[in-house]
Formats: sequence, C-alpha cells, structure tokens
Amino acid sequence: MPLQNRVTPTGEIIATPHRGLFVGNRGIIHDPGTKTLLRKRWSTPMWLTCVLEFRGRRREVMVRRSWTELFFLDEATALAAGHRPCFFCRRADANRFRASWEQGNGATSVRAGEIDRVLHRERLDHGRKRLHPLPRPLAELPDGAMVQQGADSYLIAQGRALLWSPAGYRAAEMTDDNTMLLTPPSTLRALAAGYRPVLHPSAGK
Repeated sequence: MPLQNRVTPTGEIIATPHRGLFVGNRGIIHDPGTKTLLRKRWSTPMWLTCVLEFRGRRREVMVRRSWTELFFLDEATALAAGHRPCFFCRRADANRFRASWEQGNGATSVRAGEIDRVLHRERLDHGRKRLHPLPRPLAELPDGAMVQQGADSYLIAQGRALLWSPAGYRAAEMTDDNTMLLTPPSTLRALAAGYRPVLHPSAGK
C-alpha cells in the first residue's frame, strides 16, 4: 500500500501510487514505527521543496525520527501548496526564486525566514488551506500559477487551464466564475516577475 505522503495543490497529504518530481518537508509529522502521519500537518513554517536525490544521498521514507518526506507531482504543485525551493539542495533555484520574489513583492535583501513567514500567513486559514481572490483573469495569470474551482485544481500554462491529478495534467475548460487562487499571492508575484517552476511533462501535451 502506498504511504500517505503525496501533497496536492491544496496542501492536503494523500496516499497514491503515482510518483512525483520533487520531495520536500514541513518538519517531523510522522510516526516512524508505523510510517503514518501524525494529526498535525506541519511542525515548522519552513516548508521546502527539494530534489529527489542530492550528492548521491537517498533517504528511506518515514523510517527515522527526522523530517517527513513529502512528494509533489511538480514544482507548481509544491508552490501552490505553499512550499518554496530549498536553499541547501536547490541553491541556484532558491536564489532565482528569492530574486523574483523580491522583484515581484518590492523587497530587497530578503532572508529565507522572512519569505517563510509571509508564506505561512498566505497558505493557511485557521489550519486549512487559504484561498485567495483572483488578482487578474485566468488568461493573464503567469505560467505555473494554480487555481481552484469547486473540488478541482488547475494549472495555468501558456494561457491554458490544465486539470491537476496525482498522475499529471490534462486539458480542461473552465471560466473565471467561482475560481479562487491557490498559489500564495507573494509566490504568484514571483512567477509574474519571471520565476519559472519545473512542470510535469504532461503540462506540455
């Protein structure tokens, strides 16, 4: 049976056999004895997105009292859930993200902890995923943005809306009506300023 360690764009953690392109963490939120999640879904405001392998190191999932390995379909999914690039294993990407975040949000010399504090306010509403009003029409959102309509999550790529699933994306029709922004607003402004997240191959089909 697959472990409950796959993050959706809404930040929910589900069990699915489908693999993802990135791993990340929110601190220690599992019991290594049973390899199951605790009731809490984060233990730190530092929510990271990491590479699957770094300098030949590979981790066995949920076996230690260490950070809980969570997986994402792609980077757009991780950003929508409220994560950011890791400055340790993805330093170049993290620096690009910070530069775009500063440009988009009118800030300078921002430290990672400051970004984390902003993201923590933007991603949560009394412990649940915070949804935001659309700041502009869907067709004008930057590539990599994600939105929610009803129970469904969508990626915006090249002006198209693509329906998210644990296995990948597929083309879909949607309108601006009753659509909310999933990607935290400060991250959306980083995307608009030029940061380009890694997308699942199905987004290009």
